[in-house]
Amino acid sequence: MTFSETMPSTASTQTTAQATAHAKINLFLHITGRRDDGYHLLDSLAVFAGAADHVTLAGPSDTMSLTINGPFGQGLEADDQNLVLRAARALQVQASPSFNGLTENFRLELEKNLPVSSGIGGGSADAAATLRLLAREWNVDQATLFPIAEKLGADVPVCVAQRATRMQGIGEILAPAPILPDAGLLLVNPGVGVSTPDVFRAFAAGGGIVERPEAFLPERWSTAQDMVADLNATTNDLQAPALSQCPVIGTVLASIASLPDCLLSRMSGSGATCFGIFPNPESALNAARILSEQSARLGWWTWAGGFHHTGSST
Repeated sequence: MTFSETMPSTASTQTTAQATAHAKINLFLHITGRRDDGYHLLDSLAVFAGAADHVTLAGPSDTMSLTINGPFGQGLEADDQNLVLRAARALQVQASPSFNGLTENFRLELEKNLPVSSGIGGGSADAAATLRLLAREWNVDQATLFPIAEKLGADVPVCVAQRATRMQGIGEILAPAPILPDAGLLLVNPGVGVSTPDVFRAFAAGGGIVERPEAFLPERWSTAQDMVADLNATTNDLQAPALSQCPVIGTVLASIASLPDCLLSRMSGSGATCFGIFPNPESALNAARILSEQSARLGWWTWAGGFHHTGSST
């Protein structure tokens, strides 16, 4: 298992451990079918950005507990429905036989830096980071994490490894993605939450699933331009339905597309976060500087840099 976080040797040391929950970006998202139980089947290429939340294991506790802070922590409930606590307790049940039923409880802290309900898998990434953090603490094998992750949400399995991955099925079928180029990435969220169920209802009302050939992905992309050439043959099937629910997404997409060197402007997931792909991280950072006045005036959240590559320190 690959970890991008600092871990302590044992729980009893009282030292903290932190896991990084990177934003997940859908470079394309095709809805390919629907199961009898109502779950939609998808085909998507998920990558990860340097933007991230952080989950900290703050020390032993009488009960498994959670506190939430950070720029987007206000209003979030640290209750039994929170994915971080659900992930921690699910893994605790799985791990407890190895500890004679005495698996520790911990104080967990979530630093929420990513906008919520924004199409970049923030809650799922937080849950996956919690699984990785506690798996190391309890010496749980990675293979144990995926069945738990699948039950927590469609995006949680891909967030466990935090590497570029092709997602299919309802998110549980994961395959290697092309090797990514050193491209630049700009993320922009207009500060408006989008309801995923509402977007899917709008998707169905607009005609629903479109038959198309399976998206072609090579073994690697040498340049951002090569990557975008292939991505131009794909789309995000939820972008138009999300636009019908949240028209400001169109303004964000147009603003990104107008920036120098932008190669592709598209929405991630069910929105409302949109992304731009640029030739390199420096051009993405330059684009963010140009957009800064508009984003500050409108209250947009932005982040710019490169793709997160597994094994890096951030």
